[in-house]
Amino acid sequence: MSAISSTTEAPRRKKLSPRKRAQRIRIVQYAVLVLAVVLAALTIDGRQLQQVFFRPDLVVQTFGPQLGTAFVNTIIYTAGAFVLGLVLGTVLALMKLSQVGPYRWLATIYTEFFRGIPAIIVLLAFSLMGVAFPGFSFPFDPYGTVWVALGMVSAAYMSETIRAGIQAVPKGQIEAARSLGMSPGMSMQRIVLPQAFRIVTPPLTNELVLLTKDSSLVYVLGLFASGYELTKFGRNLANSFANITPLVVAGLCYLVITLPLTYLVRRMETQQRKATR
Repeated sequence: MSAISSTTEAPRRKKLSPRKRAQRIRIVQYAVLVLAVVLAALTIDGRQLQQVFFRPDLVVQTFGPQLGTAFVNTIIYTAGAFVLGLVLGTVLALMKLSQVGPYRWLATIYTEFFRGIPAIIVLLAFSLMGVAFPGFSFPFDPYGTVWVALGMVSAAYMSETIRAGIQAVPKGQIEAARSLGMSPGMSMQRIVLPQAFRIVTPPLTNELVLLTKDSSLVYVLGLFASGYELTKFGRNLANSFANITPLVVAGLCYLVITLPLTYLVRRMETQQRKATR
């Protein structure tokens, strides 16, 4: 009976190895992705999509001197805000690491406040400074207004990144500098900060990418054509032509700025991983 039962018993299925299981999961994922792409291609009206988002005649009209001006303005807004944010963020990071209590409290209040307030509200508030304080205006307005507003917001985020970089520097480096007779300020300036910035360069570059996109919020300000950035320029043309194609072109221009920065971040992260091995 035992021999008969053993011969009639169904063979047990072998358990899949983790590698084969992962391969099957990937095959299923690829199949789902291909199916989704095929369904999208069958359901989307290509002609209507082109007319709404990529009208060739509007693409041609969008490219011109004004687009170049908006592109340059976007870079200027971003660069100025980044420089201000980097300087102020470094000061805030040092204040947070200070042994003086009020410095730490002020830096904490600042970072929590500006990280909790939307950047668009900060922009609007700084643009109305002339109303609250008659006769007051930022230098190089509207550039100065944008630099200060976005720079103060980005400083709150950069300060945390820089603080983490400073704390990541081995304490032995500081002790060695002090043993050579360097003062705390000199050791921070010559030993700690250069190494900290080398560590935090990739995340700071990511912050630059985010700041480039945040510059699109400048459209809420009442600007003349010479001060338009890409989003304001594309929005105005989209309203004039009752078509979103100019705004799509403006969005693609942001990719021209952000994609090289993203590639640079990946390269720096790869080099850092190789250096730490």
